[in-house]
Amino acid sequence: MSSIAGGMIVGVGDTDYARDWERHRTEGAQTDAYGYAAIALQRALHDAGLAKADIDGIFVGSPLAYERCAEVLGLNVSWASSGDSAQALQDAMAAIAMGWTDCVALVYGNDQRSAGTAYGGPDASYGDQFLSYVYYEPWGFTSQGALYALLARRYLAVHDLDERVLGEVAVAQRMHARRNPNAVMQSALTIEDYLASRTIVDPLRLYDYTIVNDGGVVLLVVSDEFARTRGLLDRAVQLKGMGRSDLNVDATSLAPRLVDFYHSAHSRAAHSLYQTASLGPEDIDVLQIYDSFSIHVPVMLAGLGFTDDFGVGDFVLSGALRPGGRLPTNTSGGHLSESYMQGWGHLVECVRQVRGEAGDRQIPGVRHAQYGSDVAGKVFTTIFGKPAH
Repeated sequence: MSSIAGGMIVGVGDTDYARDWERHRTEGAQTDAYGYAAIALQRALHDAGLAKADIDGIFVGSPLAYERCAEVLGLNVSWASSGDSAQALQDAMAAIAMGWTDCVALVYGNDQRSAGTAYGGPDASYGDQFLSYVYYEPWGFTSQGALYALLARRYLAVHDLDERVLGEVAVAQRMHARRNPNAVMQSALTIEDYLASRTIVDPLRLYDYTIVNDGGVVLLVVSDEFARTRGLLDRAVQLKGMGRSDLNVDATSLAPRLVDFYHSAHSRAAHSLYQTASLGPEDIDVLQIYDSFSIHVPVMLAGLGFTDDFGVGDFVLSGALRPGGRLPTNTSGGHLSESYMQGWGHLVECVRQVRGEAGDRQIPGVRHAQYGSDVAGKVFTTIFGKPAH
């Protein structure tokens, strides 16, 4: 798929992950998914200095329903779509390029912790949408963790990687999270802690798993002309390019996951992205990788060309992903330590890092931030940077 360039993010907003986590523990649920989305939208509008009346397009992230979300938020728009965090940016940019909208709100809200959402097992909440996660129930594969454990076991074995590679991913992200007051997980984590933690599905341990939490995220994406005429360029973040490639054939047999670790899709998406953006891995200052499990990180580092499969272990264990490392990765803490926002929080972190507004976790001199996602072989990647005035 060809990449799309042009368009800017001028506002971001998210909810209080850490505070809501504790309030949920002591007081119970505070709001529903639409309530979290409304809070995030209010904060994104304030961040951009815009009003709801400026929004003429909306992208609604699962599990929200478009009609109800637009009603609750008080939005009548000329364009709308829905899907996941990767599709959000693609659809918004396409709609802007077609002239259907000038200002799109990308809206996500989820009360998954309060609602007890099951992401695997016989009571999986999404039914056929996640068929591959329940397809192997007769053999005991009733969760995403079981499938990612298969991926992790084979990837580590084929490339002679030590389990400490996964541990270092968790440790590095916890270091970033401790600099982020909105991250849920604030306690220190060492490699010894990781190795001593209980195994959930071998070889995945407790700290290899995401933390399921409630929350909301909104990004405001506008045309270049809208940003210029409204005087928003100073804090705008440009979408430099995108790449997308999916693997669906033989997906329920796990072949794309276990035979080439999604690398054929990684390489096509990365080639499309870097060619369009006229940039390469060497130009990326900070990286965000969708990390529902830690194994995503080394697999994507190799797949996107930051290293190779046989070198990724040394790369990770060198401390490259930590604060001050060669390639700080998941600098908010990611899904493992900040909050599981299904990739949406990673997009916000890219924006804040490029703006230089990430507080104590800010990586110095960020010019370009990259995001990558390969959930179920649907590979998407994009680069964020400062606009040329």
